[in-house]
Amino acid sequence: MLDHIFLTVSDVERSIAFYEAVLPLLGITRRLDYDGKNGPDHHPDLKGFGAGGRMFFWLKQGAPAAGAVHVGFVADSISMVDATYEAALVAGAASIHPPGPQLHYDPRYYAAQVRDPDGYSLEFVYKSWQRGP
Repeated sequence: MLDHIFLTVSDVERSIAFYEAVLPLLGITRRLDYDGKNGPDHHPDLKGFGAGGRMFFWLKQGAPAAGAVHVGFVADSISMVDATYEAALVAGAASIHPPGPQLHYDPRYYAAQVRDPDGYSLEFVYKSWQRGP
């Protein structure tokens, strides 16, 4: 299981606004700013997002490498995928593929995919068979 990911973005304030408009629809509602001077030498400032008592998605200012990262976010329902996709488009994302079954993976794999303002591929995913306790 992953603990966290850093995404390097070209305009951290623009990215914060984008992710604050999108992630709450997935239940990711916590925000935290980490001052890099509190870490080891050359630690970047970080802007974090999380849920359930954990911070796991972090933004840092720098030169994006959009083709190097694809992030899949868990959705709890088909309607959550649909709503998050629409919110992402309103917030400035570009569509890669609209919501629907991803039959090439599994008929129960329902997802939508967008590019964030830096071109990172984001997927909002509902897998009915992966619902657990």
